[in-house]
Amino acid sequence: MFLVRRGCVTPMLTGEIRSQIDAVWNAFWSGGISNPLEVIEQITYLLFLRRLDDLQTLEENKAARLKKPLERQIFPAGKDPKKRPYQDFRWSHFKNFAPADMFTVISEHVFPFRSARHASHVAATSPEQQLTV
Repeated sequence: MFLVRRGCVTPMLTGEIRSQIDAVWNAFWSGGISNPLEVIEQITYLLFLRRLDDLQTLEENKAARLKKPLERQIFPAGKDPKKRPYQDFRWSHFKNFAPADMFTVISEHVFPFRSARHASHVAATSPEQQLTV
């Protein structure tokens, strides 16, 4: 369904999509996040992590198909300095964790890992290349 307003065609939210959005909003609200900007920020970060996991999966599938090593590895093998497996940082893994464990993985492991990766990338690139990060 679409809504036509001022010459623009805008898709309308169906009942199913609307209820899914409400469920996400209620989950954030019950978790203590009621500011819409914070909700958008959190959803954006989770989508970013999911995309990184998708990219890693594509690289793994490509390497297996071509029988070659990974060209680009987003999540390295092994464990982080706090002894958490890097594989736990992947969306496909942590999405199944209990909420408390998921929070721990994101806050104590994923954030520092991504910050360190970003910092090392920035240090190794020119100012022009940094704009593409």
